[in-house]
Amino acid sequence: MRNNPYIPFPSKILDVIKHTEKEYTFRLEFKGDVKPGQFFEVSIPKFGEAPISVSGITENSIDLTIRKVGRVTDEVFENYIGDTLLLRGPYGNGFDVDKYINGECVVVAGGTGVSPVRGVINALGESKDSKDKHVILGFRSPDDMLFRDDIIRWESQMNLILTMDKEAEGYTGNVGLVTKFIPELKLKDIETAQAVVVGPPAMMKFSVIELLKLGFKEENIWVSYERKMCCGIGKCGHCKVNDTYICLDGPVFNYVDSKSLID
Repeated sequence: MRNNPYIPFPSKILDVIKHTEKEYTFRLEFKGDVKPGQFFEVSIPKFGEAPISVSGITENSIDLTIRKVGRVTDEVFENYIGDTLLLRGPYGNGFDVDKYINGECVVVAGGTGVSPVRGVINALGESKDSKDKHVILGFRSPDDMLFRDDIIRWESQMNLILTMDKEAEGYTGNVGLVTKFIPELKLKDIETAQAVVVGPPAMMKFSVIELLKLGFKEENIWVSYERKMCCGIGKCGHCKVNDTYICLDGPVFNYVDSKSLID
């Protein structure tokens, strides 16, 4: 993070990767400490700011996977390789990858919720015990899939289950919500296994229920919350739930803490 958290800094667009008609990944210049699950405020003068989760990290760049759904993101999509975007961040606590790479781990993610855990999944795939790692990814349809090349690689590294919400012409893979496949997981030690769940609120709620039924301990489950984090530094109050600021105390929470956050 820069010295003054209120002032955005320019970042050059190094690459633009199209996933769907509405979802692109913007690869931006960035040098500094950043973790999966953290977010940046992307700002466009005269249009505003939008919080975007980090979906990729290298020594000299970050990936921000952005869905074209509003005034700010519409304008972001007018920018291409060589252009500059303004950023503030990184903000939030992010995922502690070291918690998941040693031992068994399950990642359950749906839709755009795959973006903030992409870095976690990459680390799991590269770990020495990658065969003890389980990933369940769900999308509405094959046309809505993100990170197709990554998914091919992940399938060769660990136990990956890819599913679509509904049947589609030409698609022959799994069909059904991600919760359908959680009871089928075969784990060696449910007492120590860790789980990461990210996606729409309903998906997270029922995925956690299924994990608890399977025998997961509450303290071994981690979730990430999506809210309108306007300032990113706990000043505006837009993301406050009870006495918790999602932008400061999250967006990654242990389930023990998150289950009491009722909006």
